[in-house]
Amino acid sequence: MTTTTDTALSVVDLSTVDGLTVLAEARFPGADPSRQPAPLPGFVSSSFAPLIAQAADDCLRQVHGEAPAPADRGDRTAVVVVSVRGDLGTATAVAAAIEAGKRMPPILFFQSVANSAAGRVAVTWGLRGPVVCTSPVGDPLADALAVADLLVVDEAADEVLVVLVEQGAEQATALLLGHRAPTTE
Repeated sequence: MTTTTDTALSVVDLSTVDGLTVLAEARFPGADPSRQPAPLPGFVSSSFAPLIAQAADDCLRQVHGEAPAPADRGDRTAVVVVSVRGDLGTATAVAAAIEAGKRMPPILFFQSVANSAAGRVAVTWGLRGPVVCTSPVGDPLADALAVADLLVVDEAADEVLVVLVEQGAEQATALLLGHRAPTTE
């Protein structure tokens, strides 16, 4: 398994993860580095949630067209968001408000919880499986794949939307993972 700086994936090799295969993959900003994520209502001061949503939307559209996903698949699709640094934009905005002696805007509390971005994706696409957010100290891709594998092996989900996101680099990668089709020999 090879990764490049931050969460951008140069090669995705899931041969070491039993039972999973890539059903769809999207990178943001992708081939156009000037591309910006679409703004999200309810999320301000930070690109964290828009990065997650854009990569997830780009990935899921490859399989489902437009939202929502068909109920039979959405009911069994989990969402896993992985970020080493988390939402730096919101943390900076909160720190600035506190340092200036200002009242923190209530919306910053809501969006400072990484689950709020994952939840937005789940609600938009009708994904009703587990929602998990991690902030690993090691390889974020390895962490994401381990969580996805666990969710499938434990039968909590049939498919897992994994989004790896890092601010600063302003990039996100989304993978829709599912059962590896059995091979016949």
